[in-house]
Amino acid sequence: MSLLDGLSKAITEGSVEIVDLTAPLSSSTPILQLPAPFANTIPFRLEEISRYDERGPRWYWNDIHTGEHTGTHLDVPVHWVSGKDGHDVSQVPLKTLVAPAVVLDFSAKAAQDPDFLLSVEDIQAWTGEHGPLPEGGWLLYRTGWDARSADQDEFLNADEAGSHTPGVSAECARWLAEEAPITGFGVETVGTDAGQAPALEPMFPCHELLLGAGKHGLTQLRNLAALPPTGVLLVVSPLPIVGGSGSPARVLALVER
Repeated sequence: MSLLDGLSKAITEGSVEIVDLTAPLSSSTPILQLPAPFANTIPFRLEEISRYDERGPRWYWNDIHTGEHTGTHLDVPVHWVSGKDGHDVSQVPLKTLVAPAVVLDFSAKAAQDPDFLLSVEDIQAWTGEHGPLPEGGWLLYRTGWDARSADQDEFLNADEAGSHTPGVSAECARWLAEEAPITGFGVETVGTDAGQAPALEPMFPCHELLLGAGKHGLTQLRNLAALPPTGVLLVVSPLPIVGGSGSPARVLALVER
């Protein structure tokens, strides 16, 4: 039996499970809200073309209206000024889109403090227990924030001081960008940076440093609680938008059971 035949058989028989990490995309999908004077993306919207009627008697279809960075989506280097000379979403290497992943679970700390910032020491303690981060793979950061994703206000968790959602410290973002062997960083929150990231130095350090280093981001993931710490194969399927700074994506995890 070939390797691919073996994988297909394992999926069919259930010894390899496919876990969907993607948030459903609809008009109620939470979206990032930047303060004035900055421009914001539009909510996702379907516009009906025909539905078994005089516009098209036997078919149903829609136009879609959405931003590149809506729902579960991929960030690529050209999304940020630090990566403006890097690749767009149509040019992402295929080995980035199908790659190993590990899951770091800090949901307990995020439950205690919505502004919790992951540190280099946190990651090093995790690798001391579970082994190194995957070369050319993904670090997925579980905070339990996906439990809030049905409600825009609860998901963004904002007050007069801004949004309060977990993320990583500026030092940690620099370490992930410059020293960690990963190709990308995935989160359950609306963006890869913490809600209070405008107050960090540099501002929005995950965007500034990881994208500037030619790495990638994944946001608004779900079901990370269903994954083991290691042994995950991640499959990321963005639209190959020529010139695009990102794209909504279907994200699947293959896990051996």
